[in-house]
Amino acid sequence: MDKENFFIVHKDLPREGPGSPEEVAWALELAAVGEDAVICDAGSGPGGDSFELLKAPGALVVAVDTRDAFVAQANARFAHEGRFRAECRSMEDVAGLAEAPFDFIWCAGALYFLGIPSGLGAFSKALVPNGVVAFSEPCYFTDTPSEMAQAFWEGYNTKRSDAILKDVEAQGFEVMAHRKVSDAGWEAYYQPMEMRIATLRDGAGAALTKMLDLCAAEAASWREVRSETGYLLIVARRRGDLG
Repeated sequence: MDKENFFIVHKDLPREGPGSPEEVAWALELAAVGEDAVICDAGSGPGGDSFELLKAPGALVVAVDTRDAFVAQANARFAHEGRFRAECRSMEDVAGLAEAPFDFIWCAGALYFLGIPSGLGAFSKALVPNGVVAFSEPCYFTDTPSEMAQAFWEGYNTKRSDAILKDVEAQGFEVMAHRKVSDAGWEAYYQPMEMRIATLRDGAGAALTKMLDLCAAEAASWREVRSETGYLLIVARRRGDLG
């Protein structure tokens, strides 16, 4: 991937993946996050979901992302919020954060880069006993996804919801609830990106134009296959007997 031009397209977008405040609030309520909870926003991008996470009374939110520019953007957004900080760090190493262990880990559209076994294995080490994780995972909503739906995830081992939930349970977590990430959540990601693409078109060189076309095609492709595939948002509790 042409990372340089990818990040030109994605520079200063409000969020780096599909999701909505309502879905964060739903997960927080299910997790029964208590007052003064310690929360990790893993794979946070520029902190698009941290706004809602900070609504938990007295919560301390620590965001991590591997991209310096996203971390800087998140820290600038919350510069006057003493209950927030962002750090450049891999999701695999959240247990090494000074604030760990966490009461709640939120991970929107990022855990699948590690895969459920590695991702939840890392998060388990970073949670208090009976701590809760909420994450979104690529999912097929049909037993017969079209070639376009399969191509959307670029070779990822995308599964149906029942298989995903079994994978979560196998990592020592109890699934509390799950739901499809809303179409509104996807549009909240794609529409600002499409506006950014429009502003960059005029005068763009060949390499940037290619990236603009790829990003625009991704949004168009999702709209074609959204009834067949998308994200499954899962809320799961770490079993307290894990070491």
